[in-house]
Amino acid sequence: MTKPQLLVFDLDGTLIDSRADLAAGVNHMRANYGLPPLPADAISGYIGNGVRKLVERSLHDAADVDVEEAMRINRDYYVSHLTVHTTLYDGVSAGLRQLAAAGHKLALLTNKPGDASREIMEHFGLAAHFSEILGGGDVAELKPQPGGIFQCLETTGIDVSNAWMIGDHYTDLAAAQNAGVKSALVTYGFGNAQDYTADEYFASFSELTAYFV
Repeated sequence: MTKPQLLVFDLDGTLIDSRADLAAGVNHMRANYGLPPLPADAISGYIGNGVRKLVERSLHDAADVDVEEAMRINRDYYVSHLTVHTTLYDGVSAGLRQLAAAGHKLALLTNKPGDASREIMEHFGLAAHFSEILGGGDVAELKPQPGGIFQCLETTGIDVSNAWMIGDHYTDLAAAQNAGVKSALVTYGFGNAQDYTADEYFASFSELTAYFV
């Protein structure tokens, strides 16, 4: 593309496959209450709407559990096990470098806590490519609310007509719609688009990179 675009990426299910580490955190929390572990596939279906929703959904079979306490137990374990099993999806590392070299502005907007998200990007040596890395605790409201996208637009100075929200979940597509930017869905992730449609669909990160470069 000739004009620089603002490419706002989701994290889990878009740049990283974090299912195993997220499942470990949930099952550590469940074990604290004497609950049996849940299958990783089931936990994957609970991801995408922030930590509170992940914990609440993971306690669907538990009564009288204090959600705030459960969130602390999950968080304390997960933040010390962020990258035990988590990996980048194929093509992400090289693709982000190509996109940045092509003049595009990159940002990251996730419903995962911001501190953990920045640590993960630092771990993989990719943080420097992003103008913004925003997560839970950094913005007033999580996706699908558009505030995080607006902040990325303001930081980069890119016009809304040249901005994209790229993710694997309906919250990403809804956030794009609410912000008035274009949307792209990566179909290799573990999210659920529900009834939302995207402007573009990509089966791999390499395919996404080729589209914008």
